[in-house]
Amino acid sequence: MKLLADENFSLADVEALQNAGYDVAWIRADTPGIDDESVLERAVAENRVLLTFDKDFGELAFRRGLTASCGIILFRITATSSYELAQKIAVIVTSRTDWSGHFSVVDDQRIRMRTMLRLVD
Repeated sequence: MKLLADENFSLADVEALQNAGYDVAWIRADTPGIDDESVLERAVAENRVLLTFDKDFGELAFRRGLTASCGIILFRITATSSYELAQKIAVIVTSRTDWSGHFSVVDDQRIRMRTMLRLVD
């Protein structure tokens, strides 16, 4: 599975996912400052699951009708350190293989997944 880490992810988060064997592209390293619509378009174009802490992607995907066919994972988790956060993210992502095609919200208690429909072509 290919992943796209939003700009709000840290290097530790990206490295933890890479160490778990994932192909991770990182907005902060590749195209810092691009708008959310462009981030989502890149995820779709490259068939990557988008990883973010930004709630705006839910609005983009559902209310404005943008395609999110590859999947979005919105993290709402807490941690006492950046290392702990990175480890939690890696464990969560590796816990499932069905992230694609879903808008998923991950908090400290559960994972909620909603199927994404292809809303526009």
